[in-house]
Amino acid sequence: MNQISNLENISVILVNTKTPGNIGSIARCMMNTGLSRLILVRPTEHQNSEALKMAAGAHGILERAEIVPTLKDALAGHGLVLGTTRRVGSCRKKLFNPREAAERVIPLLSQNRVALVFGREVNGLDNDDIALCHELITIPSSDAFPSLNLSHAVMVVAYEMFMAAEPKMRSLKQGKLADAADLERFYEQLEQTVDEIRFFNKQNPKLIMFAFRQMFGRARLDDREVRILRGFLSHIDEAIKGSEDSEGTVPDLRTERSEVVESGLSPVSEGGGK
Repeated sequence: MNQISNLENISVILVNTKTPGNIGSIARCMMNTGLSRLILVRPTEHQNSEALKMAAGAHGILERAEIVPTLKDALAGHGLVLGTTRRVGSCRKKLFNPREAAERVIPLLSQNRVALVFGREVNGLDNDDIALCHELITIPSSDAFPSLNLSHAVMVVAYEMFMAAEPKMRSLKQGKLADAADLERFYEQLEQTVDEIRFFNKQNPKLIMFAFRQMFGRARLDDREVRILRGFLSHIDEAIKGSEDSEGTVPDLRTERSEVVESGLSPVSEGGGK
């Protein structure tokens, strides 16, 4: 099989991994499936004897691994961010299985870097991590024992990416997406504007932002679309300022916000999970 060389544009990101052996095993999984870019967020020791033993020939991936302090730092430069989870809930919707995710990822790789984010061995990604992900992957498994070992989860997802990278996928290339860092700046501006118009639920201000992140994440925005949205928000901010200058009041949309909440969005209360 002739795989598309753009698999190098996939980054495997591990958040706060505690076991060096898992990191080594994941390096070997990546080597088996044509992936080479490993980013570690606040890891334990990743090049000790245990890690090197489990890497078994994939030492180069460990040596080249990038170490960063936060997940946000790890995501800089990526156009699409896919988090992994085994839990569902109000903040974990629109889940794809690894095969579905691979079919959506491969056409993007010619012009975009894509991040595959895996959480802690025990609790997986928490809600703050999930908020930074544009789409979510879940691995179907037995209800009797659904939790996978971290390295096994990476192997399943990496294998599907490897198998989807066939020549037939070349004709499905898609355009360049907005960088994750630019999206975060858009979300920060959006949060400020939403706060200005009093659209937030005061008891749970993260609720609406989770919904916005899910909506825009599924849209796969490009640079131009982000600029348009930020320009739109700037005009709203100017209109608010003009209203305050002339009337001394700020538009209050809490009634509309309440209707949104009542339509099915429940407060963010989940703990972390794989």
